[in-house]
Amino acid sequence: MPLLEMPSSSQHNTGAPNGRLGAEPVGRLLLEYALPAIIAMVASSLYNIVDRVFIGNGVGPEAIAGLAVAMPLMNITAAFGAMVGVGSASIISIRLGQKRLDDATHVLGNALLLNFIIGTLVAVGGLIWLDPLLRAFGASERVLPHARGFMQVILLANLFNHNFLGFNNIMRATGYPRKAMLSTFLTVGVNLVLAPLFIFGFHWGLRGAALATASAQFCGFVWVMWHFCSPRHNLHFRRGFFHLRLGVISDIVSIGSSNFLMNLCTCLVVIILNKSLAYYGGEQGDLAIGAYGVCNAIVMLFIMTVLGLNQGMQPIVGYNFGARQNGRMLRAYRLTIVVATCITTLGFALGELFPAQIASAFTGDEVMRSLAARMLRIILISFPVVGFQMVTTSFFQAIGKAGWSIFLSLTRQLIFLIPALWLLPRFFGLQGVMAALPTGDVLASLLTLAVILTQIRKYRSYPLE
Repeated sequence: MPLLEMPSSSQHNTGAPNGRLGAEPVGRLLLEYALPAIIAMVASSLYNIVDRVFIGNGVGPEAIAGLAVAMPLMNITAAFGAMVGVGSASIISIRLGQKRLDDATHVLGNALLLNFIIGTLVAVGGLIWLDPLLRAFGASERVLPHARGFMQVILLANLFNHNFLGFNNIMRATGYPRKAMLSTFLTVGVNLVLAPLFIFGFHWGLRGAALATASAQFCGFVWVMWHFCSPRHNLHFRRGFFHLRLGVISDIVSIGSSNFLMNLCTCLVVIILNKSLAYYGGEQGDLAIGAYGVCNAIVMLFIMTVLGLNQGMQPIVGYNFGARQNGRMLRAYRLTIVVATCITTLGFALGELFPAQIASAFTGDEVMRSLAARMLRIILISFPVVGFQMVTTSFFQAIGKAGWSIFLSLTRQLIFLIPALWLLPRFFGLQGVMAALPTGDVLASLLTLAVILTQIRKYRSYPLE
């Protein structure tokens, strides 16, 4: 069946356990669904910050640079899992809103098979071409051993990470936001216990940090698989629902490709940033890359918080879109924008007021600390508008409008930012590299505003309720 086709009279599936998504107050639902996701994302982001503090103080500034170089590749591998997870979760939300439980179960089975296939291929390919990829991402000979040791472990554990990321999204979308939050707490807790032990106790350096991450991913994988294997849950793995369906795969990839492309573009931008920082940073190139790694950890704290908010919004928007309750769908979208803007504005304020204090927590190297503080102030200057742009992109994804979601993702990460990274450093050097990020954010937000105003007029002119 096409993605947005309504159920016929022959459908006999039972309703979703989260049918109240179409009835209860939107604000209460958003709080219930988004708060666990936000807490989980904040916990995960705080772990990444603490991890960099461990690495910076336990290994050294070159290890931070190695992690910064390795992160694009790590994010590319995770992007495939996110593509399957987010695409599946969005479709399942819509199917449950349409009272089509069997179709939702087919999506669940296809998500598992797709994750195993893609996860294996990505891991094998990454290990084969690891060194050339890391060099292409900006690794110098001093930084390469750190980045290589980290990514070898991450790629070996890639299959666990794929399924954990994907099925945690589905768990949240099917009415278990608190359980999805607990799964993130589980992985963060394992990481926080093992990382200092492996880095400081066993002196395994960046490879030790990767082993802690891989162990946490395996624990998360076991948790989500246990949930979906249990027949006590309305949506669970069932025999006869594990054969690949081209139509289901096409829908998953179509909707999830927005997240995938956003992650891919983010990785491409970081690669270009690393190379630009190395070139315009001169002798301090490696330290400039490390400084951006510090800034990125802080930036991602607020970005991930908004992503958690979006994850809470998506099942509400998707369900009400599937149930043809446009008014509730739009109320959830508007409320999410308000909260997201408050979050990103807080990030802007902290970055402008306390950049030196934040940078000092990561490294004792004076040059890296100074570079990181300067980058924070410049990068976060556009943050008050970033929340709106991210929520709108997620909104289109939740209602199955993959084309608009992909396009808006590309504007922020590619269409505006890449030209800015090419042009501004030619006039302003290293300062121009930093300024390219807020320039892309502002231009993308203006275009997003024009697009959403046009689309909202259509929904108001042709109500579906």
